[in-house]
Amino acid sequence: MSIFINSASKIIVQGMTGSEGTKHTRRMLASGSKVVGGVTPGKGGQSVDIDGTSLPVFNTVAEAMTATGANVSVVFVPPKFAKAAVIDAIDAKMPLVVVITEGIPVHDSAFFYAYSLQKGTTQIIGPNCPGLISPEQSNVGIIPADITKRGPIGLVSKSGTLTYQMMYELRDIGFSTAVGIGGDPVIGTTHIDCLRAFQDDPDTTAIVMIGEIGGDAEERAAAFIAEYVTKPVVGYVAGFTAPEGKTMGHAGAIVSGSSGTAQAKKDALEAAGVKVGQTPSETAQLMRDILGR
Repeated sequence: MSIFINSASKIIVQGMTGSEGTKHTRRMLASGSKVVGGVTPGKGGQSVDIDGTSLPVFNTVAEAMTATGANVSVVFVPPKFAKAAVIDAIDAKMPLVVVITEGIPVHDSAFFYAYSLQKGTTQIIGPNCPGLISPEQSNVGIIPADITKRGPIGLVSKSGTLTYQMMYELRDIGFSTAVGIGGDPVIGTTHIDCLRAFQDDPDTTAIVMIGEIGGDAEERAAAFIAEYVTKPVVGYVAGFTAPEGKTMGHAGAIVSGSSGTAQAKKDALEAAGVKVGQTPSETAQLMRDILGR
């Protein structure tokens, strides 16, 4: 089992004909993902040959879904066009839309996230995220497929690079699914959404949660864990040395007073029974201790 994607997932790539879309379509295909086509308005009817695989291009997501049976879309569209691309997917009732694009205006993200809630048929992951991977089953986005294997750990992370590091640190044990949810102020899928899915997944036996300074998502996740999650959870919060009041990296990573600090998040998680490491490597060791590995 896994969450959100599996070996049956059929993926279309919005923006496949662009340089980033083509590059990462190639990577997804190489990792065994079932990419079935792409969407670029105005280029419908064309095809793209990627390492011997001919993929059709469609003008709209609805056309692509009708022709291919796709149930996942990944968005590699420049920021100024991303809102229209996601709305196209929502209007087509695409079940899962993974928005990789960085730099989307927060107003646009807020609009298409609210629109997805209004329509009630589309789950959004991202924006500004690395995507998600169920190793040896499906890989949607830009996560390297060769740094880990299939296993019992579920991973949810705000940070792309820390997603990769944690997967590599625990590569000998492996993951059911690793989800990079993105660090923007407005995102679709949250820590809590992933924690709930991992709790319900019979093949996920333990969970790693990676957060970072800014906002209160980790505190809210801690409250959810205390009430609903029975599986062991270990955590890491990036930004213990960040200066107060300074935005660090992600648009959402800003600290105001004690709210949003790494220490406040660590305290909240530990109060919920989560073991929190001071470094990614220490966090990985906490998971090894739990699993007896």
